[in-house]
Amino acid sequence: MDTAAAPRRNDRGQPVGTALPDWQPRPPPPRTAMAGRFCRIEPLDPARHGDELFDAFAADVDGSDWTYLGYGPFDGRTAFRGWLDGCTADDPLFHTIIDSASGHATGMAAFMRIDPAMGVVEIGHIHLAPALQRRPAATEAMFLFMARVFDELGYRRFEWKCDSLNAPSRRAALRLGFSYEGLFRQALVYKGRNRDTAWYAMTDGDWPSRKAAFQAWLDPANFDADGRQRRGLAELRSAQSPGD
Repeated sequence: MDTAAAPRRNDRGQPVGTALPDWQPRPPPPRTAMAGRFCRIEPLDPARHGDELFDAFAADVDGSDWTYLGYGPFDGRTAFRGWLDGCTADDPLFHTIIDSASGHATGMAAFMRIDPAMGVVEIGHIHLAPALQRRPAATEAMFLFMARVFDELGYRRFEWKCDSLNAPSRRAALRLGFSYEGLFRQALVYKGRNRDTAWYAMTDGDWPSRKAAFQAWLDPANFDADGRQRRGLAELRSAQSPGD
C-alpha cells in the first residue's frame, strides 16, 4: 500500500493519512517451521537445539558476538541452557536457524514487539554463529522471516533496531533492504552502559522489489561452482528498483 502519496484532506481541510478501509488486525506469527534451500528455521526448542547452539556459539572464542546483545556470554553450558529455557514465550518468539548442509543449529533470531492490531513486528535477538556468518544461509534466513511477515501474515511494517555503535548490524540492515529511519538517543541501558538505538524498517510497499532481489540472489544460477555469489544483493535490488 502506498503511504508516500500526497496526503488526503478531511472535511476541515486538514491533511490526514492514507485511508485503509479494509484493514483488519493480522494474526500473530505461528509456531511453525520455515524452510529454504540453505537453511530451515524452527521455533526454538531448548531441549533439541540447546547443545548445538552452545557448541556453535562457542566457536566465537573471544565472545565478541555477544557484545551488542543484552545477555551473554555465558559461563558454561548449564548457564546458557538456563537462559535458553526462559526464551519460550510468545513475544519475543525465538527461532533457531538450522544450516541445511550440516543439519546443525547455527543461529537464533526472534519476532518481537509483535503488534497484530497495527500490523507491525520487529526482528531481534539476532545471533549468528561463526559458521553461519556471511553464508548464503544467513541471508536466506532473513528472507524467510520477511516472507512470513509480509506474504504469509500480511503485516504492514517490519522493524530492525540495534545499538548505534553496532556497525555490522547497521550494514546488514541496509544490505537486506531496510531503510534507516533515525536515532533514538539514550533509548536503553544494558550491560551497565548507554545504548543509542538506530531504527530501520521495511514496509509492505517496499517488499515487492526487495522480494524480487532476494529471489534473484538466491537463485542457483547466481552462485558459481564454488558457491560464490555472482551478483550482490544490493546490485540486484538496484536493478529491481533503480535509485533505491
